[in-house]
Amino acid sequence: MKLKFKTTALGGTFDYIHKGHKALLSKAFTSTENVLIGVSTDEFASRLGKTPDHKFKNRVECLLKYLENTFPERDYQIVPLDDYFGIEIYADYVEAIVTSNEMLSRVTEFNKKRTNLGFKPLKVIVVETILSEDGSSLSSTRIRNGEIDKEGRVIH
Repeated sequence: MKLKFKTTALGGTFDYIHKGHKALLSKAFTSTENVLIGVSTDEFASRLGKTPDHKFKNRVECLLKYLENTFPERDYQIVPLDDYFGIEIYADYVEAIVTSNEMLSRVTEFNKKRTNLGFKPLKVIVVETILSEDGSSLSSTRIRNGEIDKEGRVIH
């Protein structure tokens, strides 16, 4: 099967691998041969005002387990993110980025920066934001707060 891109990037904190993360990962793996996955470091998450329940190492281990079970024999790399876009994303071999609607403006800003540095802009693959059953965003923060589960079901 010929995929559209050679290497596509995406990123997140991945405190809880929820339905939204799964949609981003699925889109990446169905459109590219190799996926570059950035995972926010504990320090970066803290700078963003996030307080993940799981440390970086544990988040990466859970992500690896999910990837091995869901996308066996596929090529991917997991890299630490110390800012919104890790250094690897400035490489010529990265062709596209998978993002949610919520992060689209940040990706647009990044592509301008990338162009100014002499790189081609990344093709942008937008995945519609996954909502929980109450119509609000599905996020690790809401899962952490006990409002919803990983599938977006409201916890009563």
